[in-house]
Amino acid sequence: MLKIQRSSNGGVVFALIGQVEIEHVAELQRLFSLEDAKDRIALDLKDVTLVDRSAVKFLSECEADSITLKSCPPYIREWIDQEKKKSTQE
Repeated sequence: MLKIQRSSNGGVVFALIGQVEIEHVAELQRLFSLEDAKDRIALDLKDVTLVDRSAVKFLSECEADSITLKSCPPYIREWIDQEKKKSTQE
């Protein structure tokens, strides 16, 4: 289960709480599309407990699209970095 909390203060921050899985990616993309293009978007991952491979790929793509990942747990950061390396080798 994933809970998403939106806040804004000089940009938009979506705090993700719980497990991020492939079925949540479409909802996050929908929420991003509702935001003004000039607003900076960040994802706060402090309370993420588990991610699947599709979610990691999505988070990697978010960073490539200038979406900031705040409070990213080390295991998720390592997995994202591995995903980036893999995509540059392809």
